[in-house]
Amino acid sequence: MIDLEKARLHLEELGLLSAASLLESLLERAQHKNSTYLDFLNELLETELPERQKRNIEVRFKLARLPYRKTLAEFDFTFQPSIDEKLIKELATMAFVHRAENVIFLGPPGVGKTHLAVALAVEALSQGIPVYFIALSKLIEDLKKGYEENRLDRRMRNYIRPRLLVIDEVGYLPLDNLGANLFFQLISARYERGSIILTSNKGFGEWGELMGDPVLATAVLDRLLHHAHIINIRGNSYRLKDRLKTGLYYGSPNGKA
Repeated sequence: MIDLEKARLHLEELGLLSAASLLESLLERAQHKNSTYLDFLNELLETELPERQKRNIEVRFKLARLPYRKTLAEFDFTFQPSIDEKLIKELATMAFVHRAENVIFLGPPGVGKTHLAVALAVEALSQGIPVYFIALSKLIEDLKKGYEENRLDRRMRNYIRPRLLVIDEVGYLPLDNLGANLFFQLISARYERGSIILTSNKGFGEWGELMGDPVLATAVLDRLLHHAHIINIRGNSYRLKDRLKTGLYYGSPNGKA
């Protein structure tokens, strides 16, 4: 029993917690089956793999900074018939990430852009793809801070490194000259190297005003859209779905939404 406890402690020190907890029962099974040493070792390690993979996924979720966890199964495609469900399911295979392509969700507030972006990010994480999620306003704020502290390269690497970068809420606040230039630098740095999922409430024709520079906006869109899947969502606010069903929301004077 002393040797058994010693082996268990070694497993725990190595971080093999599942194997440590099951060590005694697996030993008894191996003795009963008259297993070889190699068979026993393989069985012991196989008990650890699922737990290790689960822990790795949880670590990736924390590093991704998702605002919440939503899946495609939770999205009501019947409420937004303008969305091509087949295309979304194809994107969920993550083939677009392997090809370093982008996904752009366009539409008014509340139609499910962020839900879909997060759901694709969740799928990417479950497949072992590093993800980082951030709203554009916070992204620009962080890059500006790096610029002011002469640490821009270091801050920029945080957004270049992940294979999938999710930039949310593009268009809600205009960018000043520095912010627009930093955004251009990031898009250029990721061009054909890593994928971006971007959500915006502004049509591409409005990006010149958003960035305060039509030429710079054209340069950004040229790189962003070169290899991109564009999903334009047209419909009612997803958040008002239940109120619309009960007739408690009226979007026009004649009582029609």
